[in-house]
Formats: sequence, C-alpha cells, structure tokens
Amino acid sequence: MSNRGPEIDRVSPQKQLTVDYMQMAGHRNNVHGLVEIDVTDAREQIQTIKEETEIDLSFTAFIISCLAATVEEQPQVHRYHDWRGRIYEFEDVDVNVLVEQEVDGERIGVPHVIRAANQRTVRSIHDEIRRAQADTSNRPEAGIAKLARRFPGFIRRQIWRLPQWFPSRWKQLAGTVAVTSVGMFGTGNGWAISPTNYTLQLTVGGIGTKPRLIDGELQSREYLSLTVTFDHDVVDGAPATRFVQRLGAHLEAGTGLDAVSAD
Repeated sequence: MSNRGPEIDRVSPQKQLTVDYMQMAGHRNNVHGLVEIDVTDAREQIQTIKEETEIDLSFTAFIISCLAATVEEQPQVHRYHDWRGRIYEFEDVDVNVLVEQEVDGERIGVPHVIRAANQRTVRSIHDEIRRAQADTSNRPEAGIAKLARRFPGFIRRQIWRLPQWFPSRWKQLAGTVAVTSVGMFGTGNGWAISPTNYTLQLTVGGIGTKPRLIDGELQSREYLSLTVTFDHDVVDGAPATRFVQRLGAHLEAGTGLDAVSAD
C-alpha cells in the first residue's frame, strides 16, 4: 500500500473567474424554458450547401443568425436595467458565443463576441467563427486572469456586476446576449441549465430524432433541445413567450440559409 498523499495543484485563473461568474449569475432571477425545435429542414439545407459549395456551414452560426434576427424583431428581450433604474435597449445584437478551440491537446470553449449579428449574414458569422477557432491566441486576457490570483473573491466578483451597474460597458466587454453549447462536446438530445449574467441566453443542447405527424404521415424528424433563459426582472412572460415562438419559427424555416446557397 502506498503512503503517498494526494497531488495538490492550484485552480487556474480562468477557472476561478468562471466560478466567480457562476456565483454572481446565480443571484439573478432567471427563468428557463426548455423547448424542442424541429430543425430537420434546416439541417437538410445545411447539408445541401455543403454538397453544392463544399462549405461545412457552422450550425452555431445559423443559430446565432436566427437569434439576432428574432431579437431585432422582439427588442423587449434586449434590455438591461442599471442600478439607478434606467432601461437600456441596444440596437446592435452582440452575441457572446463559446468557440471551440484545441489548446494543449484539450478541446475547450473560448468566449468570442460576434458584433452586430443582426446586421450580418449566416456566412459572415460562419467565417468569423472559423477564424476564431483557428486563432488559438483568442484566450482570456492575461491581465483579467491575474485578478483570480491578485484579489480576494469578494473584489473579483464585482466584475460580474457590470450588467447591473454599467450596461454599456458590459456590452463593450461581453456583448448583449449569449449562446453557449453543450452539444458541441457530445451527441444525442438533452438540455442543460446554466446561470447567466445576460438578460437573454440560449443554451444549445443535443439533437435527437422523434416521430412527427406531417400531412397525415408519420415522419422521423430531428429536434434540437434548446434552453432559453431570461432575466425575469427585465423580461416579462408574454414577451418571452413571443420571442421563443418566433425563434422557433426562424429555426424551423432555415432563415438566412438561402442566402448562403446563392453566394
């Protein structure tokens, strides 16, 4: 029997900042909606695009495009309240997305902000994601990461109060809405629920098949598991419901994919 003790290491600065973020986000009055959206037709369009153009279109880029289009149509979900009770409603939909990179042999999700996604095409968003995936220097700033070492937790955690204190500054640093994906690391359907510091966040789960009755015929369809999270202090139930319905319509219809085929 070995008498060796456990190996002891320190939590990385990036991991510590994530822990701080989750702690602060957990204090918000978030409401989560777990929905299933039929993306069969959209995925068939993406496959057709790949066969005709050899472009392996990012499904995340398609989701971001639909999200931005829906937010532009439903601006009530794109607001922040500051500490003085003022309401900020932004015109540009800046989407913070986790971009998968391989760092030191490990696949990790690195935050990246797609600016003004509501004014971009799916192809443009796709190209930016691919560039971010290839750029392994796109990591959290060393100066910010050092905060996890230099300051005590109660000071570090104040960084994540920016959305309530200075919404415009939060937009500059981290965008206005977020998309995070657990489906990129696995297969099959299923949802995930995560705290968030944003008024609106999409958590993309897996894709599974199930039957659906279409024109009197039972067909096997592909359904995306999607968690839509709102800050209930900002977004009421009726606007949230309308947003989810409209987002589902865009995803099912493959909004924006025809333009990729035409390029």
